[in-house]
Amino acid sequence: MRSTKEWIGKNDDAKVPDYVRLRIFNRDNGICHISGRKITAADTWELEHKIALCNGGEHRESNMAPALTAPHKVKTKQDRAVKSKNDRVQERHLGIKKPRTMTRWRRFDGSIREAGRER
Repeated sequence: MRSTKEWIGKNDDAKVPDYVRLRIFNRDNGICHISGRKITAADTWELEHKIALCNGGEHRESNMAPALTAPHKVKTKQDRAVKSKNDRVQERHLGIKKPRTMTRWRRFDGSIREAGRER
């Protein structure tokens, strides 16, 4: 059984305390969660959510792992793409459509101007 209580953020923007950051780093033996490479003193690293917050993950110690900055940016981009696709699928399922974009405007003199060219 765990001797220390798990840290859980009060909200998604809560700053992770330094002692929790160190505890997570030590728990994972200083190995990047994404690349599997050992993090050295010269490397910049961040705490990464294993399951992204935007995809239903929680802001808690058990859902975090150390990650090198460059691979973390790539994973974040992938997480956002998954979230975006899930949102589009849900909107399509619910029948929500995007508003039509205007391609033609009527001027005060009655003539029509199309987007990108004069008529």
